Amino acid sequence: MKENFWKRLPRPIFSLAPMEDVSDTSFRQLVMEISDPAFFHVIFTEFTSTDGLCHPVGCKNVISRLLVNDTEREVLKNKGFKIVAQIWGADPEKFYQATKLICTEMQFDGIDINMGCPVKKIVKQGGCSALIGRPALAKEIIQATKEASDLPVSIKTRTGTKKHDTENWIGALLENNPAAIILHARTQKDMSDVLADWREIKKAVSVRDQMKKDIPVLGNGDVISVEDALVKCAEAAADGVMIGRGIFHNPWFFNHPQPEVSIDDKLVLLWRHVSLFSQTWEAERNFAILKRFFKIYTTAFKGAAHLRAALMETHNANEVRAVLDDFEKWRRREEKT
Repeated sequence: MKENFWKRLPRPIFSLAPMEDVSDTSFRQLVMEISDPAFFHVIFTEFTSTDGLCHPVGCKNVISRLLVNDTEREVLKNKGFKIVAQIWGADPEKFYQATKLICTEMQFDGIDINMGCPVKKIVKQGGCSALIGRPALAKEIIQATKEASDLPVSIKTRTGTKKHDTENWIGALLENNPAAIILHARTQKDMSDVLADWREIKKAVSVRDQMKKDIPVLGNGDVISVEDALVKCAEAAADGVMIGRGIFHNPWFFNHPQPEVSIDDKLVLLWRHVSLFSQTWEAERNFAILKRFFKIYTTAFKGAAHLRAALMETHNANEVRAVLDDFEKWRRREEKT
């Protein structure tokens, strides 16, 4: 197996979560371009179905989730970030086949197994958080993935299904010697409806230490800033954090101290995102996916609500450009009055 890069990373480790229709190659590149490598280390793809990757037709529909643009690859190289492909499913043989495909045809630094997603339609298929409390099947999946790859294999999971079962579940996972464990401090039932309980992260670290395993444990859930991450890691003795929804509040999250961000900075980044997305996907992905991001860039300045409403009516990059140009003209008029 290739060297486990997780063990070489500085502490605490900062990573960006895999998120559906969010962490595609264009958004990952955008975040990496504006992040400080001292406070950002690992980035994940969107989670990708092993069933889909193993299907002769379905593969074409899901493999784009693992796309890494040439421009993103250049940023990864220049800044030294690591990129991990995340996969999910319930069949060990398909994990083996999917991992073989990824390692043969793509260039990733690691593989991550999703054992945490709580979405019902996924759970009904027996994958992700449905694996919690099924240590025998989890073991088969981890072993199959390891056998198919020389890359480090990590696991992202939660603390239990209906209630916390951190010690038992994490103990069972640690017996399989994953490269790292990323623990979301909520149960499957919790979804994201309650506060993350970082005491469970501390329990997981304690189990790891008792088992004398040299395996990084990262915490996930309700981390709102680098400062908050440093405090949470110190209190839980965690090796790092994974950021999910926090990036929606602040794409400049991975910087310390935080930079002063002007209106121009926000709008330049918005256009950069739209341009990257359009150049990458053209008609392959629905432009409407971008609309969930517009609020990130259009808050806390005069005219932001009006601009956001206009952007929500756009259907392509040219229309976005026209809206931004009109807003700039309005700003200049306002400055003169």
